[in-house]
Amino acid sequence: MIEAQVIIVGGGPAGSTCAWELNRNGIDTVILDKSVFPRTKLCAGWITPKVLTKLEMTDYPHSLIRFNRLHFHFFNRRVPVRTVQYSIRRFEFDRWLLGRAGVPVYRHAVRHIERSKGTFVIDNRFRCAYLVGAGGTYCPVYRSFFKDRYPRRREGIITTLEQEFEYNFRDNNCYLWFFDRKLPGYAWYVPKGDGYLNIGIGGKLAAIKSRKRSIGQYWSFFIQKLDRLSLVRNYRFHPRGYNYYLRQKRSTIQLDRVFLVGDSAGLATRDMGEGIGPAVESGLRAAGAITRGCVYSIESIPSYSMPGIVTSNFGRKRD
Repeated sequence: MIEAQVIIVGGGPAGSTCAWELNRNGIDTVILDKSVFPRTKLCAGWITPKVLTKLEMTDYPHSLIRFNRLHFHFFNRRVPVRTVQYSIRRFEFDRWLLGRAGVPVYRHAVRHIERSKGTFVIDNRFRCAYLVGAGGTYCPVYRSFFKDRYPRRREGIITTLEQEFEYNFRDNNCYLWFFDRKLPGYAWYVPKGDGYLNIGIGGKLAAIKSRKRSIGQYWSFFIQKLDRLSLVRNYRFHPRGYNYYLRQKRSTIQLDRVFLVGDSAGLATRDMGEGIGPAVESGLRAAGAITRGCVYSIESIPSYSMPGIVTSNFGRKRD
């Protein structure tokens, strides 16, 4: 039996950030993840200056592209927004965060969790006093302790299709198209380092179904647009999809010594569906609650991305 004071299920940004903070405070911590890192992770993959500061990324060794503008499109009207944002490749970013956490990582797909004499026992192999669910939308910690008592609203499900690939792109700008062909969401074009490009599309699943369309149909419209705009031409796409939850008005993210962080807690912003910032913030706060014995709260984590995108322009150096 492997024992630790804290076990974190999931080694993505939320889990690895939580482990990093716990380790810095001398808390014995272990991470369990079903994947081997580095791994392919679908994600538009942009982060804010606030995330860079929270994670103390001054020594980040991988590609990091700065955008001084985001080019929004609303009903065929282009609106360039001055801001400071960055794109990362999750393949690199997640591996770096996990390695920097400095805690043991075990490849293990969690199947069963039970309480035993004031502790949590996972698959009769791992035991801990505190348990953190960081395994994404289908996190086994959420499934074991929260799902039946605090079900999520299906209206908040976002469905996506996207692909990240090497491409000799000529346009280094970041573009986002909102409500194109009445999509209840948006599509994106995000250049990344080392010649990679991420394109994708996402929207509210219930609303898409109510329009009697599928995310695949919107994807077809989108790649036709990319071709017309000469952003991506003559490329054979193989997109992949996933679902996750937007932040609800009320979320239960702690039960005694069990905590949920990141997508396990359903914290993606309500307007942009952005998850990395809330994942990092929640990971740090859960670690603080465990370390100091204080209340774990996400109330002050922003529910919307747009205000931060706009205000991040203030105080920066002019181009």
